[in-house]
Amino acid sequence: MAPRILLARHGQTEWSLSGKHTGRTDVPLLEEGRSGAKLLGERLHRVPYDGLPGVEIRTSPLTRARETCELAGFGERAATWDTLMEWDYGAYEGMTPDEIQAVRPGWLIWRDGVPEGESLAEVTSRADEVVAWARSADRDVLVFAHGHILRSIGARWLGLPIDFAARVRLNPTSLSVLGWAYDEPAIESWNDLGHLGS
Repeated sequence: MAPRILLARHGQTEWSLSGKHTGRTDVPLLEEGRSGAKLLGERLHRVPYDGLPGVEIRTSPLTRARETCELAGFGERAATWDTLMEWDYGAYEGMTPDEIQAVRPGWLIWRDGVPEGESLAEVTSRADEVVAWARSADRDVLVFAHGHILRSIGARWLGLPIDFAARVRLNPTSLSVLGWAYDEPAIESWNDLGHLGS
C-alpha cells in the first residue's frame, strides 16, 4: 500500500477565530478548540481509522498543535517536530489580513511572502521535508500542525508550487487525507469537519 499522510489542523484559538496570523506565538486553544480536538480523536478511534495502529505520528511543538494531538488521544505516540511549525510571519505576526492590506494593498502571502519572516522558498523546503518523510516508508503518517504549513504540504504532495495553497481553505480541527489515484499523488479528502457535527 502506498503511504498516505493525514493532516490534522489544530483546534480553534483566540487568534485563529479573529483571523490574526499566528506563526510562532504560542497561543492556547479555546474551549471550542479543546472540544473539537476531542471530537477529532473520537473520529480517528472509530471505523475506518480504528485508532490508526501502525501509523507514525508527529506534531508541531507549538502548544495549540501539541494539545490538539494530546486531546485527540495520540500524545503518547507522537514525536514533536520543528519542521511542522507554522510559517514564521515576521513583521506580520498577530496582524489580520485587513490590517496587512491597509499597509500593503494587494498583498497575498502565497505570492509576496512576509518581511522579516520565512521566505516562500524556506516554507517550500519544510513542506518538501514532510512529504519526503511521509513517503519514506510503507506506512501511513498523521501530523498535527497549522493552517499555512499544512496547506503548503498539500500543494507539495501534489507536486505543485505552494501558491496553489491559496486556493484551498483549511479550518481549525479539520482532517485531510493525501493519498494516491492511478499512481499519482492525490487529495483523498480535504478540510473535512464531519466530526464537529456542523
